[in-house]
Amino acid sequence: MNPTPPLKFAANLSWLYPDRPFLERFQAAAQDGFRGVECLFPQGHPESEIRARLRDLGLALVLFNAAPGDWAAGERGLACLDGREADFQSSVLAALDLAQTLDCPRVHVMAGLCLGAPTDQDRTRALATYEQRLAWAAEQARRAQRTLLIEPINPRDMPGYLINRQLDAHALVQRINSPHLQVQLDLYHCQIVEGDISTQLRQALPTGRVGHLQIAAVPDRGEPDAGELHYPHVFAELRALHWDGWIGCEYRPRQSGPGGTSAGLNWLRAATA
Repeated sequence: MNPTPPLKFAANLSWLYPDRPFLERFQAAAQDGFRGVECLFPQGHPESEIRARLRDLGLALVLFNAAPGDWAAGERGLACLDGREADFQSSVLAALDLAQTLDCPRVHVMAGLCLGAPTDQDRTRALATYEQRLAWAAEQARRAQRTLLIEPINPRDMPGYLINRQLDAHALVQRINSPHLQVQLDLYHCQIVEGDISTQLRQALPTGRVGHLQIAAVPDRGEPDAGELHYPHVFAELRALHWDGWIGCEYRPRQSGPGGTSAGLNWLRAATA
């Protein structure tokens, strides 16, 4: 039997260390023992500065998001939006170029919102657009030797988001049938929408379609050491399933002031002991 791989945790630098400027968060994560980092949008920060911090601190950038459109105006992805194909293609190509520059293997592509009270016909059209554009994007990822990820997001945190359930994401990945398109399984979102996390993991991870995990407490999205989802059990499940991918720490530290993120990492020390 193969030995159980150690769990690998990546600090999400868009959520953790909020008391520090973004570029200073790399050193804070390294000092706390993280060997991997992820973030929402590195775009807008100097690429050379990010590369230098990754190199000098021995960190791996394991995931970031493609530009989602006009975030300030409420856009949450372009993949399913009518009339935005050129914008979507531009965002994917730019993200793949940046991923190569930063030596990041994975890029999350957000689906977009289907707002209002969409009819079944509206939703069917949005899903067809989404699938068509992802198939194109997966081919671009193949050429760039990167992997794109899609993530179901709960409708409480992001009302109107096109995909909310794991089965829908997995079915889409199966239909497109590219090793360069996988599912991002965020256990926070999954618990809110579907629950039954142990079964979800046992069914999903052996398929090879899951490319990345993320964690946070439910319901407050704080450190994974409280709430209704018992993470010591989850981590035991991951070890039993021989999960060797990254686990992104995309949570909101309960202590937001100086040193608050570091003070809340007892869970990490216990999980990696």
